[in-house]
Order: sequence, then C-alpha cells, then structure tokens
Amino acid sequence: MPAARESLLDAACTALERRPWSAVRMVDVAASAGVSRQTLYNEFGSKDGLARALVRREADGYLAGVERALAGPGDPRSGPSDPRERLTATAEWMMSAAHDNALVRAMLTGCWSERLPSPALSAVPSSSAAPAQRRADGPLPSPGDFVGLVCDRAVAVLGGSGRSAPSDTAELARSCELAVRLALSCVAAPPAEGAVADLLRAVLPRRSTA
Repeated sequence: MPAARESLLDAACTALERRPWSAVRMVDVAASAGVSRQTLYNEFGSKDGLARALVRREADGYLAGVERALAGPGDPRSGPSDPRERLTATAEWMMSAAHDNALVRAMLTGCWSERLPSPALSAVPSSSAAPAQRRADGPLPSPGDFVGLVCDRAVAVLGGSGRSAPSDTAELARSCELAVRLALSCVAAPPAEGAVADLLRAVLPRRSTA
C-alpha cells in the first residue's frame, strides 16, 4: 500500500518536527495519516521499523537531491553548465538540505540529538515481512559512506561519456571529494552566507572538472 506508506512517513516526519521521537505515538501517526493503527503496524512492524524507514527515506531523498543539483539547469537551451559551478551549486544544496532537515544533518555529521530516532535502530531487524521494510532494515550509510556515495555520483554525472583519460578522471574525483568535504565541514560549522561558494571557486581547479 504505497500511498498509505508515504502518508504514514509524512505524518511521522511532521510529528518529529513538533516533538522528540520518544514522545511520538504510533496511534497519533496513524490518525494523522488517516489510516488505522493496524495498517501502520502492517507496514512497519513496530515504532523502530517506522523510524528506520523514515531515516532511510530521508537518506534516499538527500542523494536524489544531490543528483538533481549535479545535473545543473533543466532547460536544454541553457547548455551544459561549468562542472566547477555544478559542484559549487551541489555543495550549497548540501548545506541547505542539512540546515532544513535535522535527520539529514545528523546523517551527514553523525551527531544524533536526543530528539531524533537512534541511529542504532538501523541495524535491528524488524518483524515486518514487507519488502520495503526489509530494505529499510539495512544499515544506513555512515557519514564517511555519504562522502563516497556523493563523490561517486558526482564523478558519474560530471565525467560525461566516461572516455576521459585516467589522469583526468582522478583529478575530477579529487575535485569532487574536495567539494563534498568542504560542504560537510560547513554543515558542522556554518560560514557566512555565500562563503562556501567563494571558497570552492577559490580552491577548485578550473580545468580539472572540465
């Protein structure tokens, strides 16, 4: 029941914005989503299962947002954008996503407040047999894993046809990692507005991402 599942995750996310996860009640999440509590348990098995699925959805949404930022302008008439500028825009998006979403910020930094579901939940199997829940039961990426995932996506998108020389690909990979790690450092210690873009334009080689 995909529609009900998404509604329940939306309701859980809204509840988490208003109160600590420990105070979020399953019955309230179900009522807010307009479904029965039994439907909630059928989908997620337990509150721990709901927490894992919620965090997993935020992780997937974050990585999808990274890919959209890397893709650059959607209007084909604008032509391909400078890869260095795409990395800069992606770094700015990463900071914005972390600023606006406490779960994303916790996943990227590894700093989980008491208000949030415990990251340890990601390794605990739930009782649900739903395929989507089995996927949510898998361990979440660590902060270091997220660096690799974002860098891999950046290289794949910005590398174009994949026919670049090995030295060019290696330089692109270094530029991607530099952009990602600088963005993550700014998530932990936010700079002044616009500073991350200025920093990246100053340190990223002009030709290494071309």
